[in-house]
Amino acid sequence: MTPRTDADEPAEQPRIPLTRRRVLRAAVRLADRDGLDALTMRRLAQEVGVEAMSLYHHVANKEAVFDGLVEVVLGEIMAAVEEVKAPSPGEDWQAALRARILAAREVLLRHRWAPQVLETRTTTSPVFIAYVDHVVAILRAGGFSFELAHRALHVLGSRALGFTQELFRPDGVQTAGAEAAAMIEQLGGRFPNLAGMLADAVHDDPDGTLGFCDDQFEFEFALDLILDGLERRRAAGS
Repeated sequence: MTPRTDADEPAEQPRIPLTRRRVLRAAVRLADRDGLDALTMRRLAQEVGVEAMSLYHHVANKEAVFDGLVEVVLGEIMAAVEEVKAPSPGEDWQAALRARILAAREVLLRHRWAPQVLETRTTTSPVFIAYVDHVVAILRAGGFSFELAHRALHVLGSRALGFTQELFRPDGVQTAGAEAAAMIEQLGGRFPNLAGMLADAVHDDPDGTLGFCDDQFEFEFALDLILDGLERRRAAGS
């Protein structure tokens, strides 16, 4: 029998160094796959194959991870809007801004937990500031005064990033249809107009929603109303 030599041993695979970017990408992957509630420091350490203590060299705590998630998602949004094929803002500011907002929404549809994280951050990311500055630049190129651009930002709100903060936000239900059914039952006979509206509008579209009763058609419908109203104000010089 031929004796084994060191050359016969399988080569040891080089370890991928742990970096903040690698930790954050793993956090995004974990949240996408298992939901935001699954994102703990222990689970995140398992995701990258290290002990939990090793993470703290790159992210101080879970809140720092959430801040990093915002950075990653906003970075994806900025990259997406840069790739948008749309008229120049000076030619058609509505089409230019609409296309960019819908591109941002596509990113959030890949990361459905992102609106929840964005709404809870207490510090403003430089990437977010850059995104808003880009929105203002589009409005200015379209003929908006600074005053009207300021008002436009307030009107757009979170919709500028591709999601809406819903008036109703039921807890513990999984789909739009289930949410509406639960709310109709809760309203009972006390609020017949609201219950009737919800019953008429039930739609179960888990692949097209970001929040309660917020499918793509409704998002674009409201966005177009806002953009049309802003254009009327711009054209009127107010």
